[in-house]
Amino acid sequence: MGSTNAEKPLAVLEEALKGGITCFQLREKGARALVGREKKVFAESCQRLCAQYGVPFIVNDDVDLAVEIDADGVHVGQDDAEARFVRKRIGAEKILGVSVHSIEETETALATGADYVGMGPVYPTISKDDAKPVAGTAMIEKVAKLYPNLPIVGIGGITAMNAEPVIRAGASGISVISAIASSTNPEMAARQLKEAALQWSRGRSVLR
Repeated sequence: MGSTNAEKPLAVLEEALKGGITCFQLREKGARALVGREKKVFAESCQRLCAQYGVPFIVNDDVDLAVEIDADGVHVGQDDAEARFVRKRIGAEKILGVSVHSIEETETALATGADYVGMGPVYPTISKDDAKPVAGTAMIEKVAKLYPNLPIVGIGGITAMNAEPVIRAGASGISVISAIASSTNPEMAARQLKEAALQWSRGRSVLR
C-alpha cells in the first residue's frame, strides 16, 4: 500500500472497512514506501480508522513502529525478525502472524508463539516484488490437516472468483491487496471477498 499520497489509501481502507474486512495489515515496502515520520503518521491514521470499525490493526515487519504506536499485532516473514524475538517485544496479548512455506516452518512458528500463519503465494501476484514462487494450495491442505485448530491465511493473487480452492484446502481466511485496492469499488470488492470466504467456509464444514 506504499504511496506518498496518503489520502487515496486511507479512502480505500475506509471503503474496505465498510465492506467488512476483519483485519488490516499495514505493509509499507517497495520503492515508493513511506518511511520515518511520514510512515508513522500514516500508520496512526490507518490505526484510528480500524479502531472506529473495531478491526485489528497489524503492522508488517516493522516491530519498532508496532510497539511505538501500540498496534494490535505484528506479521513477519521468514526473512524478517525472528518470531520468538518479536513475541518478546510485543508481549503475549498482541497478535503475532508468521509467513510460512512448509510444515517445518509452521512448527517453528507455533513453537515461537504465532497466533496464525500466512501461506502462499497461492496464485501469481503483482503486489509483491519479493514474492516467492507460486505455491498453490497443497501445503495449506497439509498444514490444515496436521494443525486443524491453527488459523491459516491464504496469501497471493486471491480474488472472489478464485477463493474457493483456498478455503476448501483449509484456510481460515484470505489476505488481499490488489483485489480491493485496484477495484473501482473497494467496498463492494471487500464485501464480495468476505461473502465468498464465508460461502466456501460453510461448504468446507459440510464436506470435511
